[in-house]
Amino acid sequence: MSEISVRVGGQAGDGIASIGESVARGFSRLGLHVFGLNAYQSVIRGGHVWYQARASSGRPNSPGDQTDIVYALDRATVDIHAPAIREGGVVVFDPEKFSLEGVSLPAGVSKLEVPTLAMARKYTSQSILQNAGGIGAVSYLAGIPLDLLHQVLRDSFGKKAGDVVDWNVGASSEGYQFASEHAKPSPHVLPKQGEPKLLLTGNQAIALGAAAAGCKFLSQYPMTPASSIMHWMAAHATQVGVVVKQAEDELAAINMAIGASFGGVRAMTATSGGGFSLMVEALGMAGMTETPLVVVESQRAGPSTGLPTKTEQGDLNLMLGAGQGEFPRAILAPADPTEAYRAMIDAFRLAEEWQTPILVASDLHLSENHMTADRSELNLDVPVPSLYAVEPNGHEYKRYAYTASGVSPRAIPGQPGLQFVAGSDEHDERGHLISDVRAGIPVWISERQRMMDKRMHKMDGLIRAVPAPFFEGPADAPLTFVAWGSTVGAVRDAMEILAAQGRPTNLLRFPAVYPLDPVAVRAAFAKARRTLLVEANYSGQFGRLLRAETGIELSDRLLKYDGEPFFPHEIVARAREMN
Repeated sequence: MSEISVRVGGQAGDGIASIGESVARGFSRLGLHVFGLNAYQSVIRGGHVWYQARASSGRPNSPGDQTDIVYALDRATVDIHAPAIREGGVVVFDPEKFSLEGVSLPAGVSKLEVPTLAMARKYTSQSILQNAGGIGAVSYLAGIPLDLLHQVLRDSFGKKAGDVVDWNVGASSEGYQFASEHAKPSPHVLPKQGEPKLLLTGNQAIALGAAAAGCKFLSQYPMTPASSIMHWMAAHATQVGVVVKQAEDELAAINMAIGASFGGVRAMTATSGGGFSLMVEALGMAGMTETPLVVVESQRAGPSTGLPTKTEQGDLNLMLGAGQGEFPRAILAPADPTEAYRAMIDAFRLAEEWQTPILVASDLHLSENHMTADRSELNLDVPVPSLYAVEPNGHEYKRYAYTASGVSPRAIPGQPGLQFVAGSDEHDERGHLISDVRAGIPVWISERQRMMDKRMHKMDGLIRAVPAPFFEGPADAPLTFVAWGSTVGAVRDAMEILAAQGRPTNLLRFPAVYPLDPVAVRAAFAKARRTLLVEANYSGQFGRLLRAETGIELSDRLLKYDGEPFFPHEIVARAREMN
């Protein structure tokens, strides 16, 4: 797969993400597929941050392992990232800011000294304008036309007008011209591939998918890396017809969402592990009252505050056991923004059809990094059927009637003839509370057991309703990767590298990690000759779940829990050890 990568680095506050996203947008508007990795810290100023925009004629599923162009805003960026530069690559920097004396660059890597600060001073005393000159130089090297870059910059400033936009356009032109006079474009420059691609983060795709699924209410308390779901929804609330409420905390957020859903609208909340820990009691109430609810859990490295801007898949156990007692749930685990969009549509459908909470397991790597999608992959015309088909029949309405599927007739509260009680205590078919006042009486002991059986019987249907695991790659491969969530991307790229080395592999992936169909899962594993579990946590939580649900033991594991996403070379190295 032909590709080109640009890596930008500096300190927090230097505008690294803005530079990287501008380059990524330039690539996407050339019709190239892009993966954009935004590696940042929680400090406002200082500390090393970087962004990599990897573009390809195919679809890159991860940031990759190497880069062609490094735009360094400080010396530390060169020290850290120079080893990753491919032969023929270049380091772009301003010698007025720092020197590269004593730096040993890889063979075949050159330097391009660009006077970005001097360019900025022609327009303003604000040194941040140096970034425009740097973007111009990088765009020339990366094969992004100047007029397209100017279009990206103007769009990035939105409604801002006047001198700021003109200064950035002027400085970027100077940087572009300087690079054209002192360097050659990267040997890996890719031609225009066709129509522009959509460039979006996982959180933007989650929000867009929720809107397409008919979500009308989002209540949320901001917590990295889920916050931008609320930001997107709030910015587009009028356009997509969604009410957005920033709650005072996570407890209020989930209870508001439950209340909205109980009242008859499709509702959701979103958070990270720390916030989800506060939501678990209310999640159980949604299970008891059989109220549809969608919760996005965007995982980050824990425990406690952990690494608030780093990724992990460490909350699976939490999602499986959240809420006291037992009640039905499903956990969907999309791998990329396109899948996240579809997963949200599935989540709302499942929540309504089975009247139970549905969790969508994201993580920082998926939530905040960029990938491209073709417009055809995001179908906005999604039918939203009404599931309120209950009519008064002259008898007392049985909201929790015993049914073969476990799903009872649901009515919007307050309809004449369809009044009911929905309490957090155990109840009978009409919603009348059993609680502990009646629980010891034989007839009510039986009623409790029947109601638990009814609710839990939904799991039989959910097993068939959630997306099934499936294989990617050659069926007869000697090694099968097992993965879920965003880890799938790096595995896909590793498979391509291994295939080019004459080492075929395949992937058994799980778009839903719970519930699992033991028969179907065991049949799938029967086709694998040797397996390698790839998971971003310490204990192999999904491996444990597989063993508990199916008896399958995955003894070969590649586990990562340093807060960084998987990179293809790590998976390739482990696979080569095994095969």
